[in-house]
Amino acid sequence: MSGQMDDQLKSSVRYLGSKLGETIKAQLGDEWLERIEQVRKAGKRSNQGEQDATELMASMFAQLSDSDLLVMARAFTQFLNLANIAEQEFNAHQQTDDSVEKLFEHLDEMDLAEDDFAEALKKLEIDLVLTAHPTEVYRRTFIHKYSELNDCVKHLRNDSLNSVQRNSLELRIADLITQSWHSEEVRAVRPTPVDEATWGFSVIESSLWEAVPDFIRELSTKVENKFGVGLPLDAKPVHFSSWMGGDRDGNPFVTAKVTQRVLLLARKRAARLFADDIEKLVVELSMSDCDDKVREAVGADSREPYRDLLRPLWETLVGTRDGITDYLDGLPVDQSQWIQDDQELLVPLMACYDSLNQCGMQNVANSLLLDVIRRAHCFGVNLLQLDVRQDSERHAEVFGELTRYLGLGDYMQWSETDKQAFLQRELSSKRPLFPSNWQPSADVQEVIDTCKVIAQNNPSAFGIYIISMASLPSDVMAVQLLLQEMNVSWPMPVAPLFETLDDLNNAPEVMQNLLAIDWYRGYIKGKQYVMIGYSDSAKDAGALAAGWAQYQSQEALVAIAEQHKVKLTLFHGRGGTIGRGGLPAHAAILSQPPGSLDGGFRVTEQGETIRYKFGMPALAKRSLNLYASAILEALIAPPPAPQQNWREAIESMAGDARDNYRNTVRHDPEFVPYFRVATPEQELGKLPLGSRPAKRKPSGGIESLRAIPWIFAWAQTRMVLPSWLGVMPAVQKALDNGLEPVLQDMLENWPFFRSRLSMLDMVFYKADARVGQAYDEKLVPAELRHFGQQLRDELTQSIALLLKLLGQNEVMESDAKGKESMNIRNGYLQPLHYLQMELLERIRAADEDDIPSDLQKAMMVTITGIAVGMRNTG
Repeated sequence: MSGQMDDQLKSSVRYLGSKLGETIKAQLGDEWLERIEQVRKAGKRSNQGEQDATELMASMFAQLSDSDLLVMARAFTQFLNLANIAEQEFNAHQQTDDSVEKLFEHLDEMDLAEDDFAEALKKLEIDLVLTAHPTEVYRRTFIHKYSELNDCVKHLRNDSLNSVQRNSLELRIADLITQSWHSEEVRAVRPTPVDEATWGFSVIESSLWEAVPDFIRELSTKVENKFGVGLPLDAKPVHFSSWMGGDRDGNPFVTAKVTQRVLLLARKRAARLFADDIEKLVVELSMSDCDDKVREAVGADSREPYRDLLRPLWETLVGTRDGITDYLDGLPVDQSQWIQDDQELLVPLMACYDSLNQCGMQNVANSLLLDVIRRAHCFGVNLLQLDVRQDSERHAEVFGELTRYLGLGDYMQWSETDKQAFLQRELSSKRPLFPSNWQPSADVQEVIDTCKVIAQNNPSAFGIYIISMASLPSDVMAVQLLLQEMNVSWPMPVAPLFETLDDLNNAPEVMQNLLAIDWYRGYIKGKQYVMIGYSDSAKDAGALAAGWAQYQSQEALVAIAEQHKVKLTLFHGRGGTIGRGGLPAHAAILSQPPGSLDGGFRVTEQGETIRYKFGMPALAKRSLNLYASAILEALIAPPPAPQQNWREAIESMAGDARDNYRNTVRHDPEFVPYFRVATPEQELGKLPLGSRPAKRKPSGGIESLRAIPWIFAWAQTRMVLPSWLGVMPAVQKALDNGLEPVLQDMLENWPFFRSRLSMLDMVFYKADARVGQAYDEKLVPAELRHFGQQLRDELTQSIALLLKLLGQNEVMESDAKGKESMNIRNGYLQPLHYLQMELLERIRAADEDDIPSDLQKAMMVTITGIAVGMRNTG
């Protein structure tokens, strides 16, 4: 059956590729199509190690003009886009999701009591935080076209289509592919934060709006079939937050005004979506029988009580939608007429639900109406909750300026003890601290204005306030004082973000000191959020050391929360790659420390991973089921705490891996010069990916480079270095020290360690030392090439050692589906790599101020295409 499915997928890829070929031929003629086909075949052979094919490709590209290189780059990027579409549709519709059933089978083996499952179900809380961050390389217009193509490919599989229907679908597919070919793939300008937020709203509208109630309905049905009782009506196992328009850390384009606009646009989108739903209900709920409560609300003379009850709600939603449009256009509006909170939605909906059930119309109550009630609980009138994130230094600058103005000294120069004493005193004071006539600097005013926006909006519109580079208790208390001074009348959760290796190691002490403060414990009301940063810690210390530091930090934080009787929610700031903490959802969740999920599961979903996991309703439902089943399993049967000899082994390996990594990245004077020339890092800065600058500080070096371009650059050359550098030599040292029995025990019995190695298995399949070597030979000066050879030697040795440990003959041996997925894309990726090498050579030889536009465009297209083919950018 698996082989048959693979054939179906390959057939879809070939079909879409042929349609693109027809489009290219129609514009450029037979000669161009033959040239592209020749490159495609050479790319496939090159990927299989045939050197003559590699040389043929490189020779052909060297002879092409700049404009012809652009055509070639566009062709293979679009081939990869179409291959991804075919695979996405295949994954969504050819595979049944049985993750919850597998969980139940596992629970049967454990002889689990129903009460234990019910308790775990109560704790099931999935908070998915959508971020731009900005790994989504597509323009939104392409995302729309590809979504349409997905639908067409799905319908084309229907065997009952007649010839007219099939011809119509094939014409539409050709139409969409032609539109794509004749459109610019890459944005001409960076998206604004509002653009990014609008993209996030579109994902909700086009996919999650349908997927979430379907997911909850199916989960409830499965639970009811198993245990006799389904989920309660107000169950909210999943909800959504966002950083788009709220994350201002290092992004000067996210201002208080932008945040306010995004909040209003989210409310407008929610009002429109709920208005559409209510309109459908008004059409359907034509029945006359109702209970006394509904009758009393609509009057004795009403012949269509449900319609009469819901019409005013529809009018309020339409008024909100149109009113926000007018307000944003600068027109006067009465905001009191807008819908304000979720209860305005839920009260009439629940009245209809209860009445229909009481009057024997359970089938009606539990259909569309129930879906709308589920949406009201999960999305609400704000659509999602907006997080606010800012760097701790920006908050300290506010109080530095203020204390200097007031003649109290300079807060920035005070000791931590003095800062805490000042903050505690002011937090307990009844008088305002900020003088009304004070004129702060523009940067400080922006921080103040952000807090004012929080005060002026409904608390339910916000998630949490995250402090980047938090390292001391005063970092948290400073934000709480700022919010209090700006009249935020509710205890907005404030979460320190521990990012670097030192921050992670110090996190338990910081939180212990905070929770020892009586005022602080009163403020948080028994609920604490802490964000764990994966990207910066991995860039700082390498993948293994960062992973172990994250584990230890979480383990200690869970213990501290239990000691203080506080509900702890750990917020995982993961990216899509292992270098940024990315693991498959199931493996990531089951490798968490015991107890770390008791307070819920909050995780970032970033850029292109949002589209791959949630871009279509069927995909989104599968992803939510995977999350739910893994979290329930971890709650019911937590992974074991590591044994002492495991701890000693991983501690030793993490330390050695950190030193190995830093010796290369930080301490070797040849690393930075090599990195700059061997990867397209400098060219990446020119790609209009997202609203955030590539560096936190424009003048900084590697240390200030954001984790995203750091990962992105190494993925382009197929070295994917941040994911593996230094890890396996540390493992080899442990083996040399006689720890093989211990490592085998860890591999078999500790999910944390097993998930690290299984993720490397996938990373090593994506890596290609031959491609990395080709970049070096084309771009790196002779005196630096030995450095690249050292890296490739470590990569080769690391793969051999991993295979030995896992007992495999080749990488990804146990994941045939994942392997086939990468194989399909590899043939199209190979030409893009060699195109990029040719482009980089030409760009670097040109005058920096006068690089031909075709070269710049082609470069951006290859960067995009390789990111698409690798299936994760940062």
